[in-house]
Amino acid sequence: MAEAAAWRIAIRALSSRNYRLFFSGQSVSLIGTWMTRVATAWLVYRLTHSAFLLGVSSFAGQAPLFFVTPLAGVWIDRWDRHRTLVVTQILSMIQSLALAALALTGVIQVWHVILLMLFQGLINAFDMPVRQSFVIQMVENRGDLGNAIALNSSMVNAARLIGPAVAGVLIAAVGEGYCFLCDGISYMAVIVSLLLMRIPPQRFQGAPKRVLEGIAEGWRYVTCSLPIRSILLLLGTVSLFGMPYTVLMPVFASRVLHGGAHTLGMLMAAAGVGALAGALHLAQRKSVLGLGHMIPQATAIFGGALIGFGFSRVRWLSVVLLILVGFGMMTQMASSNTILQTIVEEEKRGRVMAYYSMAFAGMAPFGSLLAGALAARVGAPNTVIVSGTVCLAVALWFARRLPALRAQIRPVYMRLGIVPEVAAGVHEASVLQAPTEH
Repeated sequence: MAEAAAWRIAIRALSSRNYRLFFSGQSVSLIGTWMTRVATAWLVYRLTHSAFLLGVSSFAGQAPLFFVTPLAGVWIDRWDRHRTLVVTQILSMIQSLALAALALTGVIQVWHVILLMLFQGLINAFDMPVRQSFVIQMVENRGDLGNAIALNSSMVNAARLIGPAVAGVLIAAVGEGYCFLCDGISYMAVIVSLLLMRIPPQRFQGAPKRVLEGIAEGWRYVTCSLPIRSILLLLGTVSLFGMPYTVLMPVFASRVLHGGAHTLGMLMAAAGVGALAGALHLAQRKSVLGLGHMIPQATAIFGGALIGFGFSRVRWLSVVLLILVGFGMMTQMASSNTILQTIVEEEKRGRVMAYYSMAFAGMAPFGSLLAGALAARVGAPNTVIVSGTVCLAVALWFARRLPALRAQIRPVYMRLGIVPEVAAGVHEASVLQAPTEH
């Protein structure tokens, strides 16, 4: 009985029909997305044998998330999120099928990959923030928001576990082109699920602001809020220095661990296992309370495991360390996302999630360039060791700011009914001292 109750808590967001449709369609599509990620990295490395060009291709795919996302956030707060998401999925399908056509005909070159990655980056500049903002419209009970975000993360990382493993087999057997083709076809699942949803039309308050005025308003809102600003700074730093380890995975698979496409798939899948474990752990939580102190802890696990991975020369040990890397990364990211989505004002949700996407994914291309250039000079292992050290430092910085962050978030939680008002009076001392209050 207890296990059944715990399972119902872990999947409670699926009781909402619209979210259930999204979850099923996106689960299929994301497997294809991860297949394309692995296939793209392996294709670039096979064509060039260059760690630097691995960084360049990753930069092209993610740079628009830094430069375009703040502008996209303003439009997302004006547009119907449901319709926007349908359009971004159709465009992503076209991009994957174009990659497949070039690869299967044998004419693909590195510059083709870079241009198509840039196109996908432009799509993602709109897709990521609108997808994050759309979650709250799919769940019928706002209290299920945190669970929906955790289930999203579980879905992403289940795909991250399956996709790279399938990609490794396909690449070795028939080449990268079939990975791109499977990805293109998989987008049909999420497009159909979106079209089957029953979403009430969005209501927009007031006259639309000018674009620059909307950007300025969103920027002031983000920078003047200590909790939002601190979370985004942590995310941005980890994305800049920590996340680009994925760009160097082909180097570790071939040069450090002396393997091939199967080894690359194994390494990527290991990080996926850890990330899935982190997401499932968060899905079992009943409330947003307690997530604040998990953010620096998860960041420290991520950084420490990266350092160990940089030193490892044994395949099984590298796999174990990447499981910890994935767990720390996903726990930190999903906890940050849940807190942001809980405290943000609805009319600014699109812009805040745009800055979230900018911090989480938009900083990564600069990190990819940095990691690629540094790896070319000092080697991939030393690059990852430096990355992990920076992540440990920023985890310590955030931990020291937690008391101030809790003081500012507590009134928001009280207003939303997450922390009872009585906690401010009768039980003030226990609330202030409780480690799970934020």
